[in-house]
Amino acid sequence: MLPPLAELLRTARVVALPLATRFRGLDAREALLVEGPEGWAEFSPFAEYDDAEAATWLRAALDFGWQATPPLLRERIPVNATVPAVTADEVAGVLARFPGCRTAKVKVADPGQTLADDVARVRMVRRVLGPEGRIRVDANGLWNVDEAEHAIHALNEFDLEYVEQPCATIKELAEIRRRTGYLDVGVAADESVRRAKDPLLVARTGSADILVIKAAPLGGIRAALALINQTGLPAVVSSALDTSVGISMGAHLAAAIPELNFDCGLGTASLLAADVTTDPLLPVDGGIPVRRVTPDPQLLERYAAADDRRDWWLARLTRCYALLTD
Repeated sequence: MLPPLAELLRTARVVALPLATRFRGLDAREALLVEGPEGWAEFSPFAEYDDAEAATWLRAALDFGWQATPPLLRERIPVNATVPAVTADEVAGVLARFPGCRTAKVKVADPGQTLADDVARVRMVRRVLGPEGRIRVDANGLWNVDEAEHAIHALNEFDLEYVEQPCATIKELAEIRRRTGYLDVGVAADESVRRAKDPLLVARTGSADILVIKAAPLGGIRAALALINQTGLPAVVSSALDTSVGISMGAHLAAAIPELNFDCGLGTASLLAADVTTDPLLPVDGGIPVRRVTPDPQLLERYAAADDRRDWWLARLTRCYALLTD
């Protein structure tokens, strides 16, 4: 049973939070927050997503705000640092925002940059983290198979933990996994899971070694746990550049997974220049606690989205709600 739409609209707050570093072409992150009986939840699919895809994010928000979470198996989640497509000179400053993190996820294949830029960035991450640090790279599916093969060879000297979504399609993932398997660099699937019509296909076809799981695009914590159980593959829980409210849902998901073998991508509050709470889920000693987050009314007011953007989000919420009730 879904809560009444009127209840969602009554508590809805839309914010636009500035980013500390430009990310995904964005300078600010917009999100709609709603309050349910279990606490606050976040609805923040990216603006370019259509209503059918965005409705799944709404289902996740309603699940988190209106249903008790599954039993927690841990109280703290180890997280990775996230390094956007910055210059090599900026890497140390970015990593400093993730105190104690032993793992870094480095964005590569950014439009307008070259492989040489990626190599320089990853080299600097290795220098800052030292030989014991773990490095994973994320191409967001922007390489073709030949480009991915060339890039993985070029980056292999930095002892990669895995490469995330090197290519866009499941067929390409399987091919790059075949070509580079001897290098012992794992292939992780993100978009091929969360944006796929059949999220299980990547596992059935042997196209990935690891799943990158985001609770919101998969419809919530329970849906994500079911997917992990069905695939039998190790999972890395990640955020989608959420506020601390959205990150809290990811932390509850990570806390409910029986085996958590990788540091999670849930330290991304460090990429925000502002948050909706005075006690954000920022990494401390390489991890974040598992807890609910309550927004601060003054911060909700300070970072309230412009009227036209608020109305856009409320209209989107209404349309997506209608899709869930069809």
